Amino acid sequence: MTKLKVLQVGLFFSILGIFSYKLFPFFGLSTINSGSISNLILITIVLIWVFSYLLRVINGNMTFMEQRKRYREVYEKKFAEKLEKKFESLSDDEQKKLLEELDEK
Repeated sequence: MTKLKVLQVGLFFSILGIFSYKLFPFFGLSTINSGSISNLILITIVLIWVFSYLLRVINGNMTFMEQRKRYREVYEKKFAEKLEKKFESLSDDEQKKLLEELDEK
């Protein structure tokens, strides 16, 4: 999640808290009860977000890890293609000699 996205989500939940605090008195709740309920909603949302973050850390599904995996896959694919082109450009004798050297190791 980017920094901008975190700010947007934080702003959204802040507005949600203010909106719920102002909205609950229209349903007959007192100011104290509406404040308690809106705080409970926001605390629950924060706890869910923290636990989901910890779960992603434990499972290794972090944004950086995913980007690194994708980069590695693309890099390995391009490297393999380049290596294959080089191998195909060798003569048959050179290919056989290289394969024999690899089999020895």
